Amino acid sequence: MAKAKKQTKAGKLSIADMRKLVNKKAGVQVAHDLTGENPTEVKGWIPTGSRWLNGIICRGQMAGIPVGKISSIAGLSASGKSYMAAQIAGNAQDMGIQVVYFDSESAIDPSFLANAGCDIDNVLYVQAQSVEFVLETIEQLLSSNEGRMLFIWDSLAQTPAVSDIAGDFNPLSSMAVKPRILSKGFAKLTQPIANSEATLLILNQLKTNITSNIWEARMEPYFTPGGKALKYAYSLEIWLTARKNKDAKIFDDKGFQVGSELKAKIKKSRFGSEGRECGFKITWAGDDVKILDEESWFEAIKSSEHLKSGGAWWTLVYADGKEKKFQGPQWLSMLEDEKFRARVLELLDEEVVLKFKEKTGDASAFYNLEGEEDV
Repeated sequence: MAKAKKQTKAGKLSIADMRKLVNKKAGVQVAHDLTGENPTEVKGWIPTGSRWLNGIICRGQMAGIPVGKISSIAGLSASGKSYMAAQIAGNAQDMGIQVVYFDSESAIDPSFLANAGCDIDNVLYVQAQSVEFVLETIEQLLSSNEGRMLFIWDSLAQTPAVSDIAGDFNPLSSMAVKPRILSKGFAKLTQPIANSEATLLILNQLKTNITSNIWEARMEPYFTPGGKALKYAYSLEIWLTARKNKDAKIFDDKGFQVGSELKAKIKKSRFGSEGRECGFKITWAGDDVKILDEESWFEAIKSSEHLKSGGAWWTLVYADGKEKKFQGPQWLSMLEDEKFRARVLELLDEEVVLKFKEKTGDASAFYNLEGEEDV
């Protein structure tokens, strides 16, 4: 009679051995050493075009749109979403990142992109035929291209599902189809985007939250279409709304409106800054399309003890104690002086980045811009 084989008990595996075992089972590297390079890390940040906004995205550093993650910019009509996306696209190109622009509205103007700083000869423009088409194209490009890519989807709200195109105009016939597609699609794409060091930036609309609940209507006046699954996929979500102050519109010397002032709020951040706000102006008419970035620095550092006001005059105090007086309208010309500009950037980092990181001062100063109502 044959003897039964004696079963040997497996020995204790080290973390390194377990990592090798898991990667062998997966066939690709899915288990990582968190003390070394791994897909959870942000490998870089694409500047938004607003230094103040860059400074409120990630606790403790000057950031931007995170590379390797899915982000969203949502806003009201004409709030500057497409312009900010164009600015981000141009900044990505400067970093050697290829840009793929999905346009569901067939409305992006090449000259608009060029004026925003994009090299339009090196932008892959794609009409967003359907939600499924966009997701499948991203998946295919991720598996075929080893270069770093920025995917811009403008806009998700206006992109139909295949069933929307093939069906009738009755909204009930395809109710909740798009959210289900997006839920599956984003669950499928999140890891490949991280592993490829790609970036997906989704532009979305803010729509009025129609509800009979007065408290809800006041506290959450807007919502973004596409379903709740999107919120879980985003590492960063920014909402753009118009400022409520009297100077929120920008006019040229003939009285024509050429821009507007926006409030940007971090609605979701995996980088420790949810709820933070900033403001800046955008000119969106004519050839001079841009974020008025330097103008916003003045507002950002007004709370600094090193910037003092007295009537029509302001005094900037340098690190060595010396002072420089100026008037508000002189701000941009003052920034042409290298010493003045360097000091302003120091104070900007201190007021926007370091004080929030170290929890210095009144917390409400970081979260509620000029006491305006929440959005």
